[in-house]
Amino acid sequence: MADILKEIIKRLPEGKIADGAFEGANIVLYTKDKNYFFDNQGTIREIVSEFKKRIEVRPDPSLCMTVEKAEKEIRKIIPEEAGVDQIIFDPPRSMVMIHADKPGIVIGRQGELLREIKAKTLWVPLIERNPPIRSKLIESIRSVLYENADYRKKFLDRTGHRIYDGWLREKKHEWVRISFLGAGRQVGRSCFLLQTPESRILLECGIDPGEKGAEEYPYLDAPEFNISEIDAVIISHSHLDHSGLVPYLFKFGYKGPVYCTPPTRDVMSLLQLDMIKIQRSEGQDPIFATEDVRNMVLHTITLDYEEVHDITPDVRLTFYNAGHILGSAVLHLNIGNGLHNFVYTGDLKYARTNLLESANTQFPRVETLMIESTYGGKENVLAENEADNFMMEVVKRTFERGGKVLMPVLGSGRAQEVMIILERLMREGKMPKAPIYLDGMLWDITAIHTAYPEFLNRNIREQIFHKENNPFLSDIFKQVGSNKERQQIILDEGPCMILATSGMLMGGPSVEYLKGLAEGNKHSLIFSCYQPPGSMGYRVRSGEKEITMRDNGKQQVLKINMEVQKVEISGHSDRRELMNYIKRCNPQPRKIIIIHGESSRCLDLASTIHKQFRIETVTPKNLEVIRIR
Repeated sequence: MADILKEIIKRLPEGKIADGAFEGANIVLYTKDKNYFFDNQGTIREIVSEFKKRIEVRPDPSLCMTVEKAEKEIRKIIPEEAGVDQIIFDPPRSMVMIHADKPGIVIGRQGELLREIKAKTLWVPLIERNPPIRSKLIESIRSVLYENADYRKKFLDRTGHRIYDGWLREKKHEWVRISFLGAGRQVGRSCFLLQTPESRILLECGIDPGEKGAEEYPYLDAPEFNISEIDAVIISHSHLDHSGLVPYLFKFGYKGPVYCTPPTRDVMSLLQLDMIKIQRSEGQDPIFATEDVRNMVLHTITLDYEEVHDITPDVRLTFYNAGHILGSAVLHLNIGNGLHNFVYTGDLKYARTNLLESANTQFPRVETLMIESTYGGKENVLAENEADNFMMEVVKRTFERGGKVLMPVLGSGRAQEVMIILERLMREGKMPKAPIYLDGMLWDITAIHTAYPEFLNRNIREQIFHKENNPFLSDIFKQVGSNKERQQIILDEGPCMILATSGMLMGGPSVEYLKGLAEGNKHSLIFSCYQPPGSMGYRVRSGEKEITMRDNGKQQVLKINMEVQKVEISGHSDRRELMNYIKRCNPQPRKIIIIHGESSRCLDLASTIHKQFRIETVTPKNLEVIRIR
């Protein structure tokens, strides 16, 4: 047992604590004394105040009522209108997860029902909201954690020991450096290795969806990268250019924690599973297997926004809202107990959108800021209201001529924005009502949006809490579940809109729809997300009228007769928003690192920031190493 656990137990009344364990950076004490579990007489509050750590007392598993009896008792206590379905027990940790349609009813007035559950069963209840849109995939992702409860408990304890057992490496000097293994003067394959004398932390591990072969993946063969030395992986958000290669790390022996927000865990798992499916359908050997995704889920530690969490002996992590997609996070790393404060924005949206609040700009301290520059060039000023109006005009025009609108989307973010806009316009009678088909992983990802309303903006959150107003439950939205249904949609007469992954036309159902609709001049194709050079989406958007592609192993020439439009709306900040973000970043950083943008945009943004704010800026290339302290 680590010294901190021994010290805490020593300070508490003798004989009250039977065992202690870590759950990551949190400390859990197990007691066999029922009275102490229900009332520790302020002793735990005193210890928390002294040690400044999260400490929780739970009953020893031997005290808990049997699972069968406890489930009956819980169902008896909770009113039927709460809509409880699954009750999942985690015996090694004396916890029970209750899934309900209305969590407030389960909790009861001032928590009285939770207290009654504890008192009668001696299980510690956790309440989780049922998503209004049900998804088997979401449920299977979550069940992984409970099916492997023993392993999960040991893993969390092992992670805590790494944090609290002291330094593994010799500390002669204090320094902090970052190696750029991807996203240096490019969009895609984000991957950065942050090193201190003690810690090795990987920020992101993504792919470049627009590339094939070695150029698709980050430089994990760089001399400073050693998978056996990695202490933690942190993922800012779920898009594959940030998270697509995380299961690959587990395939090659990584067994440490992956830190992200709860929605990021769910969405990135779905996108990674979809990636395996697409690679198989294209006749490729997937780079990792379903089992590796499952292993990743098992090793994920989720944190909410503004929850401070130690991740190694000398690094503390806090997530803040990034405004980009559901659960996207700005990372604040406090290194060396105040030695250096590093903020990495991930992908950023510094404006309130239909879905999300604007990105956070307030931090305890910042010395170095690392910021994306996808739309960082002088010409990248997006008029979002105009773009929304333009998109609606294209949709109306296409519907009027009896055509179909295909919008390739990334799955999370812009797709749900478009859903909300279209639902509102059709409900208000401002455009003709027509079905909107969701294909690929869109249905499941939309379900995840309804499962985590606390990560959405205030308006949408309120609508989701009141089912009758929930825009995602509108009958205009139709789930597409098979290739047969897909072909029927293509053949059917009458207008409709199709939102389908992938957003860059690099495999997935969007390509199948393109094959079926491209040659019909009454249809439209609307691009709304970034198209990297080399991707099929980039070629079509750039005006190519004939695209050569493989279909069932044969070469096929596809003529593009449909109307092609680009709508420059994005979950990324444009040039103006990026400059405003830096202006309002409090405190002002001393150094800014610009990444995740085409070379010219990185250099242009760096030059303007330096001239306007007199802050040192750098634009590293891939495989460069920068010392920031």
